[in-house]
Amino acid sequence: MATHVTPALLEPGYAPEPVPYLEAWALQRRLHDGLVGDAGDPGYLIALEHASVYTAGRRTQPSDHPTDGTPVIAVDRGGLLTWHGPGQLVVYPIVRLRDPGAVKDYVDRLEQALIDTLAGLGIEATRVDGRAGVWIRRAGQPDAKIAAIGIHIEDGVTMHGLALNVNCALDAYEAIVPCGITDAGVTTVAEQLGHDLTPAQVAPALIARLGELLAPALAIEARQVVSA
Repeated sequence: MATHVTPALLEPGYAPEPVPYLEAWALQRRLHDGLVGDAGDPGYLIALEHASVYTAGRRTQPSDHPTDGTPVIAVDRGGLLTWHGPGQLVVYPIVRLRDPGAVKDYVDRLEQALIDTLAGLGIEATRVDGRAGVWIRRAGQPDAKIAAIGIHIEDGVTMHGLALNVNCALDAYEAIVPCGITDAGVTTVAEQLGHDLTPAQVAPALIARLGELLAPALAIEARQVVSA
C-alpha cells in the first residue's frame, strides 16, 4: 500500500493542537460514508493525537466510568473504557475489507504492525492470549499495555483503530480500569526506551508498516494518509 499525505487536510494532531475526539469521530464517519458509497475510493489512514478524553466502547458499564466524575464519550467501537490524549499516537484506518467477516485477521494485522514498529525502536512487545492490544512483558511484575485496539466494521468498511502510548502522561489511567483489565499495568514508548520520543516521530514507521500488512486484506489498495 503506497501512501501519501492528502494536502487538503492539515495536521492539528501534531501542530498546533491535538484534535478533539468528536471532531475526529465526525471525520471518520464522513470518510466512512464516502467510502461505502464509492467502490473506487481506496480508503484512508487518519493519524493524530487527541485532546484528553475518556471513551467507552460498547461493552462498558456505568461502574467502569472514572471515579472522579470526568465525562465519558460513548462510542460505537468494540471494547471497554479507555483514555486518549496528547502523547498518544492514534491511527484510524478507514478501509474496505476484502472479507468483512475476517475481524480477527484484521485485528491481528493491526497488532503486528504495532509489534513490528516497536521492534524497530528496540522494544520487544507481544500479544497476550485473550487480551486485545499490544503488551510488554515485565519480569516479576504484571504485563503492561502499550497499545490498545478497538474497531467497528459497518457495511464492510472499518472505523476506529489503534492507540499507541508514545510519551503521554499515565495519570489519566489512574481514575479508570483501562479496557476493564484489573491485573495489568500501562506503559509508554518513552518509558521503555528511557528517553523521550513524540508521536510525530513514530507515526511514519507505523503508517508504513500498517500499509504493508493491511494491503492483502483490503478490497482495493488504500493509498491516502490523512493527518487530521
